[in-house]
Amino acid sequence: MRTNETSDTVECHCGSAENNIHKYTAETAPWVDGRVETSVGEFPRVETAVSFADRLGSWKVRWGIGRSKYRVGPGLYGVGNPTAESPVLVSANYKMSFDRLRSELGGLDAWILVLDTKGVNVWCAAGKGTFGTDELVERVETTGLDRVVSHRTLIAPQLGAPGVAAHEVKKRSGFRVVYGPVRAGDLRAFLNNGMKAERGMRRVTFGLWDRVVQVPADLVGSSAKYLLAVALAFLLLSGLGPGGYSAARIATTGLPSVALLVGAYLGGVVAAPLLLPWLPGRAFSAKGAWVGFAASSALVLYWLIYRGPFESLITLVSWVLIIPAVTSFLAMNFTGSSTYTSLSGVKREMRVAVPLQIGAAAIGLGLWITGLFV
Repeated sequence: MRTNETSDTVECHCGSAENNIHKYTAETAPWVDGRVETSVGEFPRVETAVSFADRLGSWKVRWGIGRSKYRVGPGLYGVGNPTAESPVLVSANYKMSFDRLRSELGGLDAWILVLDTKGVNVWCAAGKGTFGTDELVERVETTGLDRVVSHRTLIAPQLGAPGVAAHEVKKRSGFRVVYGPVRAGDLRAFLNNGMKAERGMRRVTFGLWDRVVQVPADLVGSSAKYLLAVALAFLLLSGLGPGGYSAARIATTGLPSVALLVGAYLGGVVAAPLLLPWLPGRAFSAKGAWVGFAASSALVLYWLIYRGPFESLITLVSWVLIIPAVTSFLAMNFTGSSTYTSLSGVKREMRVAVPLQIGAAAIGLGLWITGLFV
């Protein structure tokens, strides 16, 4: 999963970054604006305004560029002019999470306690264990937080709760954990309301824009390299046929096949996520299959009217099987980017869906090869 409750969008692709250095440090980061003096030393003061460079960095990581290094150094940061009475907000060291949090704190005096989550956002890190009880307690101790603030309250992300045992934190550090709202935009109201969240602040939504911003990372993710390999294989194999190998068949059969393959890919990684709430069924594999069925139906209709792009009925049937298999599989990958699923549910779905996807794709591929010789 990839989200955090101080984020305005859901974030899901959990890359590991243990072997990479921090891209930003308190000494070199352009968003650090001075220092805050305390009884235990100085801490960086961060700006709440998000710059063009910050927005550009977020845009790049959404397209999978430099994601593993997009993080800040763990530790304690000040916002405004924090004092010993100022609230302490806990975040991950994934910079997009950090930026989303600080951008909502303009005009407030607060502390941000950043945990070392290896550059992974709160929700993913909570599942991995890096946003967890041990790291939180250790960060409290290493920053000397008990001597920086006079209170003993930590405001932790709600979606970080799976990794944090509040009673253990209290027992080991003396700090109680209060879970903040889902959205960073509600933090100000949450603080003004005595750190009490209204019902709407606890709800995780996954609207159209939340899904849109996930598409680029999936579009250029690990599946893209397999798309190129499979597309190349279709091109090369399409030259086979009666009388030997023919380059002309690459144009008449290979290029249309690649076009259909790319269309199926876009259907699984773009259309299915965007249409997710309106597609029938609960399983993502079923939702993706519906996109494939719609595309296959359009292909059949086109073939009936124009007898193209293939002359062979066998080749047409092969794509009627291949397209839903591809869209179903790729849509199922989106479970890691959504708020809809659980790990146990995904495992159950895969036990049923994957054999069907493999079977449909294998039969379709067999028919496609057969169609080359008919």
